[in-house]
Amino acid sequence: MSGATFDDMRDLYQEVILDHGRNPRHAKRLDDFDSTAKGDNPMCGDRVQVWLKFTPAGAIAATGFEARGCAISVASADLMAETVQGRDPADTRALFAAFRDMARTGTCPACDAALTEPMERLAPLSGVHEYPSRVKCATLPWHALIAALDGTKETSSE
Repeated sequence: MSGATFDDMRDLYQEVILDHGRNPRHAKRLDDFDSTAKGDNPMCGDRVQVWLKFTPAGAIAATGFEARGCAISVASADLMAETVQGRDPADTRALFAAFRDMARTGTCPACDAALTEPMERLAPLSGVHEYPSRVKCATLPWHALIAALDGTKETSSE
């Protein structure tokens, strides 16, 4: 994004988080699902439940969630649901690892060409690295997603 200043990017990222936090597009329980898991962050009270529907080939066909928590947690769940659609479980796990690194550090050193586009969608959450207590808010939906992939019913950000 040439010509954009750091403050412009921060403002844009803040707007994306607020928009997805207030108006999540994927915040719904799937009527027909193959797997589900709940996530809980006991430190701040964030809670999320993720539902997954798979294609016959095993890719994620649909993702829905219900979340109660801060804007970061809800926005992360919504962006996650949008980003993992159509991905197979192995690709989704790699994406989670890259996202977790980005949330912790603000960068994505392990990102390869296959992860560039999805990580650009998730980039608005990169600023949470400046607030260590918020990293758990951003990663909680992902922990629930991985628990659903693993067939585990519950997980925690702890």
